[in-house]
Amino acid sequence: MSKFKVQVGDINAGDDKLFLISGPCVIEEESTMMRTAEKIKEVTEKLDIPVIYKSSFQKDNRSSVDYYMGPGMDEGLRILEKIKNEFGFPLLTDIHYPDQAKPAADVVDVLQIPAYLCMQTTLVVEAAKTGKTVNLKHGQFLAPENMAKPTAKIESTGNKNIILTERGYTFGYNDLVIDPRSFYDMGKIGYPVVFDITHAIRKYGIPSSDPSGGARQYLPVLGRAGVAAGVDGIFVETHPCPSDALCDAASQLDMDQLEEFLKPLIELHEVELKYRK
Repeated sequence: MSKFKVQVGDINAGDDKLFLISGPCVIEEESTMMRTAEKIKEVTEKLDIPVIYKSSFQKDNRSSVDYYMGPGMDEGLRILEKIKNEFGFPLLTDIHYPDQAKPAADVVDVLQIPAYLCMQTTLVVEAAKTGKTVNLKHGQFLAPENMAKPTAKIESTGNKNIILTERGYTFGYNDLVIDPRSFYDMGKIGYPVVFDITHAIRKYGIPSSDPSGGARQYLPVLGRAGVAAGVDGIFVETHPCPSDALCDAASQLDMDQLEEFLKPLIELHEVELKYRK
């Protein structure tokens, strides 16, 4: 099936080259962010996989008001801009409110719509109006083909720089399920499809600081399943010490494991391309 290719920095998302979205879940202290960026740069250059650096200045969907939500937009964008200037990465960050779209777009290359908010018309349209690429995360409550509806809201502005990201389905029972059919169905909408592997292993209802709040043992098998199913990119949050991360501690990948995690996925993607053609 043909897809609209989306240019993000020097990445042509949707072509034959697998790409990566990676970084800490939420922006933490500057030294942690820079250390992670340096490692991602080292690994992705060695493996020749293009990367978009991702981290959120605000995580507004934490399960408790007591949990860390990020440094806020001004400080968060300052750190992201420093990373961009030093390492040359294109950047991705979440926005939660329409008035965040324009200032975030002044710094980052991709505006991400959180899964819970993918049907929020004003938010989605304001992000689209910036002209930046919009990464529309698949709502845990939507059938994959119904992602065509928020996609159409972006298209209504004339913006076709769209990426669709799968992150699993929940039925209200504190677990997420990945249905490989969704990669095919979302691909039929006509835009690059990304698989958010690390969010797919979160256990709802359990704080991410609790090791049982994630199921890291499934990361390799889920990653291989998504790549074999033909996704265009993979989304893997990574951190220098996941157990100490201020958000999604139970699901982020240790950055020192990133290289070995990516190697089989890159090899499998090359095999999948042969069958696709």
